[in-house]
Amino acid sequence: MIAVAVTGAKGRMGSTVVEAVKAAPDMQLVAQLDAGDEINTDTVCAAQVAVDFSTPSVTESNVHALLDAGVHVVVGTTGWNEEAYERVRVHADSSGLSVLIAPNFAISAVLAMKFAAIAATYFESAEIIEMHHPNKVDAPSGTALATARGIAAARKKAGCAPIPDATESDPAGTRGGNIEGIPVHAVRLRGLTASEEILLGNPGEQLVIRSDSFDRIAFMPGVLLAIRTLTQHPGLTVGLDVLMGL
Repeated sequence: MIAVAVTGAKGRMGSTVVEAVKAAPDMQLVAQLDAGDEINTDTVCAAQVAVDFSTPSVTESNVHALLDAGVHVVVGTTGWNEEAYERVRVHADSSGLSVLIAPNFAISAVLAMKFAAIAATYFESAEIIEMHHPNKVDAPSGTALATARGIAAARKKAGCAPIPDATESDPAGTRGGNIEGIPVHAVRLRGLTASEEILLGNPGEQLVIRSDSFDRIAFMPGVLLAIRTLTQHPGLTVGLDVLMGL
């Protein structure tokens, strides 16, 4: 049995993780922590792995506290940057523990990101539209950032030309955010959960790669996979694709 703690346990995602862990035959939920609860060796209740679905403002401090408590950590909270990754990487390496930070745990989304990086070198144009519920606090989504960076890295490695765009005036910023040369557009719409479209274009053709998550239960197979396999990957791992062998 894997002893599991959940931080952000009362949130929308955290409460779904709690139920998924309870239902898993090889896991035992030993701690549920939320805002205002201290994270230390006593409160994690001998957990081997903790899952953090808190908020961007506290997720890094949660991870450091969990590492200090001797717990491996699976992180689904977004809003990370390279400096924060590096701080966690150093801490994980020095503690001999494992941390996974994944922008998305839906298998369809992870595959969409991988497919997009493969396809992007064959197309002149690439743009991303990410669509979420209006309660999401960060934009663009971590998934869109990871997708854009994966596309940009693949195109750079292949020596692709910059994406064509003759726009000279856009005072309202309607062309979206520019993430390493890839335009990213964020939609916040009531009724959505989490969707992403990657648009790839050539003269006379278009490829659309789309992932839709209609319920938070879609993320649970990826979360459980991470809990089960995290310790096989020492230090910091970014992206569930690594644990999936992609």
